Amino acid sequence: MALVPFPGSHSAERSSQSEPDPWAQSSRDDELEAAGARMSFLEHLDELRQRLIISVAAICVGCLVAFAFYDRIFDFIMRPLQRMLPTGSKLVYTEPMEAFLLNLKIALLAGIVLAVPVIVWQLWLFISPGLYRREKKFALPFIFLSSGFFVLGAAFSHYIVFPWMWVFFAGFSSDYVMFMPKIEPVFSLYTKMLLGMGLVFQLPAIVFFLAKMGLVTAGFLWRNFKYAILLIFIVAAVITPTGDPLTQTLFAAPMAGLYLISIFIAWMFGRRPSRRAAA
Repeated sequence: MALVPFPGSHSAERSSQSEPDPWAQSSRDDELEAAGARMSFLEHLDELRQRLIISVAAICVGCLVAFAFYDRIFDFIMRPLQRMLPTGSKLVYTEPMEAFLLNLKIALLAGIVLAVPVIVWQLWLFISPGLYRREKKFALPFIFLSSGFFVLGAAFSHYIVFPWMWVFFAGFSSDYVMFMPKIEPVFSLYTKMLLGMGLVFQLPAIVFFLAKMGLVTAGFLWRNFKYAILLIFIVAAVITPTGDPLTQTLFAAPMAGLYLISIFIAWMFGRRPSRRAAA
C-alpha cells in the first residue's frame, strides 16, 4: 500500500534545506575565520617584530612631543616633590651626567604615557588573529578602557600614592640627619611606581574583555574573592619597587578595590546566555 505523504511535508523539507540555520552559519564563519588566522611560528615572530617597531616609533614620537613641553613636564613632576621636602633640603645630584640623563628619562616617561593608546592598539592587533569575528568587535572598547585606566593609574600614583610615601620617608629628618635625596633614585622610584600603578589599573579592562568573551562571570569572581586577595598581595610583592610591606600595601589596596569594580563590570557587561543556548 502506497503511503500518502503528509501535506506540506515536502515543502517543509525543501524549506529547511534551502534556509540555513543562522546560528550554524555564524559558527561556520567563525571556524573558517579562525582557520584562516592560523600562522606559523616564524609568521608570529614577524608579526611581533612589526608591532614592536610601531610601538617604539610611537614612543619616539611621544618623546619628541614631550621635549616641546619639557619645562612644564619637569615642573609638574619635580615641583611637588621639592615642596614636600623638609626646610632647607633640596634634590641633589653627584654625577656629571645625572642631571642630563634625568632630562632624557623624563621625556621617555612622558613619551610612553602619550604612546599608550598606540601600544594597546598594537597589542590588540597582535592577538586579534586568534579571535573570532564576534570577539574582534570589542577592539575599540578595549583600547579606550586600557588607555583610560592606565592614565587613571598614573594619576593615582602621582597625586596620592607617591606623595604619601614621599612625605613618610622624608619625615625622619632630625637635628643629626638631613634628608637630601639624589635625583636619580627619586625619579627611578617615581617611574616604577607610576608605570606599575598604570599596569595595576588594567584589571577592569582585562575583566571587561574576558567577560564579553564569556570566559569569566561576576559570580565566579565573587566566589573566588578570597583567593584573589591572596594573589593580589603576591603580585603586589613582586611589582613593588622598594619591596617593603608599606609600599606593598599601597599597591595591594587599589588592586583589591579594582577587583571589586571588575566584579561590577563583569555583571554589567558579561555575556548573557541566549535562549537557544539555554534550551
